[in-house]
Amino acid sequence: MIASQTATILLLLAGAVFFLAGTVGLLRFPDVYTRLHSLTKADNVGLGLIATGLALQAESWAAIGKIALIWLLVLLASATGAHLVARSARRQGVQPWKP
Repeated sequence: MIASQTATILLLLAGAVFFLAGTVGLLRFPDVYTRLHSLTKADNVGLGLIATGLALQAESWAAIGKIALIWLLVLLASATGAHLVARSARRQGVQPWKP
């Protein structure tokens, strides 16, 4: 019991760190494409860690399935949204950053 609670806390904290990293990337990176990359990658991994931590505390397989379904839907929505934003930026002539 204590081990699963410790694992849950560690997974939730790790997920929060990934969300924070995505936010920092959103604020610090120079162009829309690198910001999208940072935000979608970090948020998807962060949500995966949080979903795993919550699944450890779930009381039934149905609850675990719902958590997994939510994570998969967010992955799909995130990828679709990032693609649409990047495509729109590209069509408007936004060039990728070059050092």
